[in-house]
Amino acid sequence: MLRLSKKLLFAIEAVVDIAYHAGPGPVRSSDISRRQGIPRRYLEQVLQQLVHNGVLTGQRGPRGGYRLARERRRITVGEIVRIVRELEGAGDPASEPDGSEIGLKVVRPIWMEIQREMMERFDTMTIEELCERARDRDIPSEAARVPDFSI
Repeated sequence: MLRLSKKLLFAIEAVVDIAYHAGPGPVRSSDISRRQGIPRRYLEQVLQQLVHNGVLTGQRGPRGGYRLARERRRITVGEIVRIVRELEGAGDPASEPDGSEIGLKVVRPIWMEIQREMMERFDTMTIEELCERARDRDIPSEAARVPDFSI
């Protein structure tokens, strides 16, 4: 079942944060936590799952942090939703075989159809699109503040 959980919100916000605030180096989880107000205990678990599933890459050490594993136009919100749903391990009550005839033949099919339509939209919504929305809403990027000394 598609439900909006804190973990799902945090995962999407973290990936957009990494894409939006990326500079020459990796984005530190402490910076993501500070900017987005995400508790570190949630953030690290979600970030590791996103690394494990190929959305992010992680770099350890004092200058470590996270980067997108692919271009932001190639990462969809739908992909993140599926990863977090797997992490949460929540079953979908709409797919259970038991229930009333009205539930099984009327209510659940409507719910499943709405979920399918929502996932289709999430599968076309990219991290690039969310970064553009942040720019359109004049959210400042800290990447602009990081001096780049490369030639």
